[in-house]
Amino acid sequence: MTKPLSRLLRQEQFAFLARDRAGWDEHLGRVRAFLGEGLQGADSTRPVLILGAGSGLEVPWELAPPGTTGWDADPWSRGWTALRHHRWPPWVFADLTGGLEDLEATARRARVEPWSGHRRDHRTAARRLAGLLPSLHPEPERLRSWIATRRPGTILAANVMGQIGVVAERLVEASFGVPPWNPDPEQADPLVDALEGWTRRALGALLGALAESGAELWLVHDRAVFFGGGALELGPWAESWTRQIHPGETVGASDPLVGLDVPALLGGGDRCFRRERWVWPVAPEQRHLVEALALGRPRHGG
Repeated sequence: MTKPLSRLLRQEQFAFLARDRAGWDEHLGRVRAFLGEGLQGADSTRPVLILGAGSGLEVPWELAPPGTTGWDADPWSRGWTALRHHRWPPWVFADLTGGLEDLEATARRARVEPWSGHRRDHRTAARRLAGLLPSLHPEPERLRSWIATRRPGTILAANVMGQIGVVAERLVEASFGVPPWNPDPEQADPLVDALEGWTRRALGALLGALAESGAELWLVHDRAVFFGGGALELGPWAESWTRQIHPGETVGASDPLVGLDVPALLGGGDRCFRRERWVWPVAPEQRHLVEALALGRPRHGG
């Protein structure tokens, strides 16, 4: 992992931990209970893997079977977990997508003229990067290799999938030195569209690796992000999250999973035996719709 990427991930974790968590009690209780159920029900004779283990804020490590492995690219994540839970679990420090370093290198290449070393102006560089991004196809090779070698019985994803697009945006901004996005919301932004395409490919490949793992899956992720005030009410469960939100409240919401149907990509909704959503007030005028899905092992799983 390159130093700029490592530093960015560490900064993102610091920013997350520094937030005012006064309104997080319900979210933390629900996510810990959900992941805790997955850990308690895991087959202790087979490896257990926690993706996006982070600082351990949302993961009840006291319920994890011995030898449970954490996975997080933040270079300080295991240290934070040790301080919080007094446990030093085995760990994998790697990018889940397998593509962030290529994204970083491509962004820097778009920013600088190779023949002169001069930095292109932001608009030209943004157009160039938008043209280069479709050629990048991130693959979670490290994760696939870990799964093939260790054959885990249970895999948990602790609110990591919805962060991949955010990290990609921050990485592009850090490579450019300034946010390169078109400031006019009325105009199309080819770079935004191209980066969303990269995020969709990265998430699709990650979900493909999980689908092929043969493991029981316990997944928590941001399904939507809402900015601004006003009421945000959830109705009865609906397959599409937009149908569960009070009419009209989905306007202006962003989709961290860029339109992907998670259960479908994991083998179909019939694998799901637990599903729930709740609202997480992350910050003033920023609320996340959190989705939790538990999927049984596929019939052909190992």
